[in-house]
Amino acid sequence: MPSWIVALETRESAARSRAEGLREQIGGLSESLSQVEIELSRLQITRETMSEVLSAPAASSVQVPEVFESLGPVPVAGLMQAAALLVAAEAGGDQAVISPAYRQIAAVFAEQTGVKRCKDVLAAIGVPEATDSQRESMRSKLKRLVARGVLVEAEPGLFELSAAGVR
Repeated sequence: MPSWIVALETRESAARSRAEGLREQIGGLSESLSQVEIELSRLQITRETMSEVLSAPAASSVQVPEVFESLGPVPVAGLMQAAALLVAAEAGGDQAVISPAYRQIAAVFAEQTGVKRCKDVLAAIGVPEATDSQRESMRSKLKRLVARGVLVEAEPGLFELSAAGVR
């Protein structure tokens, strides 16, 4: 009689091992599925946004929403270039450069082409009498945008919108 108990325990152990292996596979597949669903969601949002932007009637300038309200009308070409550079930076995994502060900086460069100093950017966003810490904070943001390929530093302290795109 003991032989059937041993056989049963052996089969039960094998079934437990297979079940555990399947649970591990399910866990891995669930994680992979979650990552793919996030990617699909981001792609769908991007497609919908680009469809809205491209289906809007062509105009020489557009009113920039929310964080850019104080800047008034911005040329569409400059705004599209700035937006494309920010989107490319985000696609590269850089979430920091799509924050409202960085969008506001990009809008300043999109509004007026040419080189700007840190103090020019601060004045354009409504901080004409900036403190040393505000200037350093802005300089840091500008340098970060240079590192991401959104801006270029033409000369030390002179920044402009990148024409080449993001690396």
